[in-house]
Amino acid sequence: MNGKILGGVILVAAAIAGLALYYLQVYGYYHEAPAPDEGVSLVSISSNASEPILTDNFRAIDADSSPIRYRACFDTSLSLAMLSETYVVSDEVTPRNAPGWFDCFDAKAIAEEIEAATALTFLGQKNVHFGVDRIVAITSDGRGYVWHELNDCGDKAYDGTVVGEACPERPAD
Repeated sequence: MNGKILGGVILVAAAIAGLALYYLQVYGYYHEAPAPDEGVSLVSISSNASEPILTDNFRAIDADSSPIRYRACFDTSLSLAMLSETYVVSDEVTPRNAPGWFDCFDAKAIAEEIEAATALTFLGQKNVHFGVDRIVAITSDGRGYVWHELNDCGDKAYDGTVVGEACPERPAD
């Protein structure tokens, strides 16, 4: 009889822990993020600096637990032809998944649009956090998506290899 009670307690504890882990991963750390003061920015080819672009209907989520959990959606009236001639195109073409409840950001659909060349990815900002770049994808019909991606310095810093002189100094935590 004691074994059944102990087994039941273990199963209940495991179920509670599993539900808590699921909640924390999908809902717990995320919060609605305000639109950046300068708006959505892209790195200019001519100045190599981030410049704001015209946007509407901005929605974003972020989490303090990781610099790569940022996701955003917006609309723009700018054409892909004008954007590709003015701003730095990024080779980071794989969007990161967003929680299912953030329904405007569908990583699979965005990746399919990029693959079909109906969307382009741009560098939004270098080192928005140490070792993390902001990537912006814009579709031919004016829908835009933002996510964060580790750059070369971030890949090295977070996997434990020597960062080297090419990377900026890592800020103190």
